[in-house]
Amino acid sequence: MKTFFKTLAVTAVAATALMGATAVHAEGERYILVSHAPDSDSWWNTIRNALSLAGEQMNVEVEYRNPPTGDIADMARIIEQAAASGPDGIITTLADPTVLNDSIQAAVDAGIDVIIMNSGTPEQAREVGALMYVGQPEYDAGFAAGQRAADDGVTSFLCVNHVISNPVVAERCQGFADGLGVELGESMIDAGQDPQEIQNRVMAYLNANPDTDGILTLGPTSADPTILALEELGLAGDIYFGTFDLGENIVNGIRDGVIQWGIDQQPFLQAYLPVVVLTNYHRYGVLPGNNINSGPGFITADGLELVEALAGEFR
Repeated sequence: MKTFFKTLAVTAVAATALMGATAVHAEGERYILVSHAPDSDSWWNTIRNALSLAGEQMNVEVEYRNPPTGDIADMARIIEQAAASGPDGIITTLADPTVLNDSIQAAVDAGIDVIIMNSGTPEQAREVGALMYVGQPEYDAGFAAGQRAADDGVTSFLCVNHVISNPVVAERCQGFADGLGVELGESMIDAGQDPQEIQNRVMAYLNANPDTDGILTLGPTSADPTILALEELGLAGDIYFGTFDLGENIVNGIRDGVIQWGIDQQPFLQAYLPVVVLTNYHRYGVLPGNNINSGPGFITADGLELVEALAGEFR
């Protein structure tokens, strides 16, 4: 562990051609958050906002970096570059352990404190030497969603997976199937990232499997085109539809009765809490004794007013 009560100093933000960067400057510790998200994924705006707010409130310097296209190999290089810039801590997703483990472990070996957030598991965080994991237990969230859908009468479903390369996210689909009491089988499709392609693949699946009575999407990237697919097929509001995460179109869908619920993993906490934890750890030597579950929580039409007001910003 690094020396407590560090001398405050103004530090410079290292630049890299492989990142999209947002920075808040302050006097004090410096933390870099590295995500796997492409620039096109608006869900991560909440992460950026929470990171900036935490930096301001804790009086530390924070920076957000990501591979613009979502390429995981680029992300590994960004982690290496972030570590080389000598931050006090790195907060990172662990979207693909096969590609990212070496880069993260190298940062830990260099004496940089690391917290894994959002993607990955507590076990994977421990394996790379991270201090802790802050995020949603994905299988458990999917299982709870499946049980809820089963109680509501769903017997078969389509899981629209837009991040098939991230095995942890696929646990949402598996948990949903287990909670529903059915085999996952071919119910999970590789939807890709292109909105039009996602819409086409959802329509093709539902046309080929007309008995499907439930849909699970894994975030706005797949939920938004699925809404359009259902509208085009005339099924909006007539087929059971649940989704992970929130966004403007998802919130509107919940309000309009097209989507039954959204699972809120509280991305605000996933970015905000690691900054608070690292700052207090470096200043006072205190650290929570357990990993932190930021979700899941179910958002329905009841009590939607606050969520609707903050969707895309802090929710």
